[in-house]
Amino acid sequence: MSDSAVRRAIYTAIGVLILGMMLFPVYWMVNASLQPSGNTLTAGFLPLDPTFAGYRRALSEQGHNLVTSVLIAGGTVVLCLLISAPCAYALSQFRSRWVGIGLLAILVSQMIPGIVIANALYTAYERIGLLNSIPGLIVANCSSGIPFAILILRSFMLSLPPSLVEAARVDGAGLFRAFVAIVLPISRNSLITAGLFTFLFSWSDFLFALTLTTKGGVRPVTLGIYQYLGTQVQNWNAVMATAVLSAVPAIVLLVAAQKYIAAGAIGGAVK
Repeated sequence: MSDSAVRRAIYTAIGVLILGMMLFPVYWMVNASLQPSGNTLTAGFLPLDPTFAGYRRALSEQGHNLVTSVLIAGGTVVLCLLISAPCAYALSQFRSRWVGIGLLAILVSQMIPGIVIANALYTAYERIGLLNSIPGLIVANCSSGIPFAILILRSFMLSLPPSLVEAARVDGAGLFRAFVAIVLPISRNSLITAGLFTFLFSWSDFLFALTLTTKGGVRPVTLGIYQYLGTQVQNWNAVMATAVLSAVPAIVLLVAAQKYIAAGAIGGAVK
């Protein structure tokens, strides 16, 4: 065996080992969710006697929280793209020194600790009645999703040939119609990338959910799992089943959109 083949075998073995270490918590979560009720933290490495009782209990007790998270994450994606797409296009087309200042402000906004934003929003929400509401959580999640989406979309829109929009304008299309009919379809990959990451940010949000909800009427699944731990310390199969169910939407979206993510991430680098 040649030296290059030996090196490839070693690198492959190291990669498999690292991958196994990274995926082991996910496997243990699934394994624990299939164990009989009781303290599943001491269960074996294989579910020799699997049961779906934990999933049935998780759906009955946490199903409404999953639906709440879907509504919040979906609303965040829609609102975020509606605002960030035209903003990104404007920042990619304007040729002014103020554009650099605006981009710097967007970057600075990403560095503000989430707890600072959450506390400020709590004070404002208490006055306008948005506490314990799905629209309130959507707006809160957009505060971190919109700057990120603008940066992703602008990097791609910088590579769009101006002649495409100019041709549409010559044919009689207005600015808005040219943007909707020309720019958005071409930017599909970057829109999917920005939307997916916005969904993941919103889906996994815990800080805003903990700060901006003081009642049990509106409770995302992340907060539901956190509060679930206090009452289910002897029934970890239900807790782990809830965690598995909460991971399914993110996994499905990542698998379905992986080719668009790769294209959208590198699209702005090629001009």
